[in-house]
Amino acid sequence: MPTPERSDALHGTTILSVRHGGRVVIAGDGQVSLGQTVMKRGACKVRRLFQGKVLAGFAGGTADALTLFEKFEAKLEQYHGNLKRAAVELAKDWRSDRILRRLEALLIVADRDASLLITGQGDVIEPDDGLLAVGSGGNFALAAARALVAHSTLDARQIAEESMKQAAALCVYTNDTITLEELTE
Repeated sequence: MPTPERSDALHGTTILSVRHGGRVVIAGDGQVSLGQTVMKRGACKVRRLFQGKVLAGFAGGTADALTLFEKFEAKLEQYHGNLKRAAVELAKDWRSDRILRRLEALLIVADRDASLLITGQGDVIEPDDGLLAVGSGGNFALAAARALVAHSTLDARQIAEESMKQAAALCVYTNDTITLEELTE
């Protein structure tokens, strides 16, 4: 997601999804920054949806993301927990609705079977390797997760934790106050 070039732009989210060894974890940092100032260290950007069977994390505007969580959960209810169908229907609405398409956020969602990135451009992306990341430190967390999956014996939760720590060490808009939610496949 492009970062606004305004001095009052909100930064400060890293969301990482790791699917590895029969588990899926979504982790998010807690930092919210306004310009060069850290406004909050402990924001919770990861949650469980649909009776705890779906994990979701957001990057972007908080009010926008909370609106999208609500819309996505309604789609999950409408489609009886079918993650892919709910994601496609949300992406279609998000792209075509005059008001929704103004929302600036990205969602990573996962259940026991799939991990998806949902964007306002109508994209629903499932990664080849089970790893997804978005936000200010997303590329750092993703690179760390890929290296750890390939070269360690850590489980999904440990990979997510360590990858988020690495992102926090590199990205000034990411901190080490990490929220993790986990499902076992």
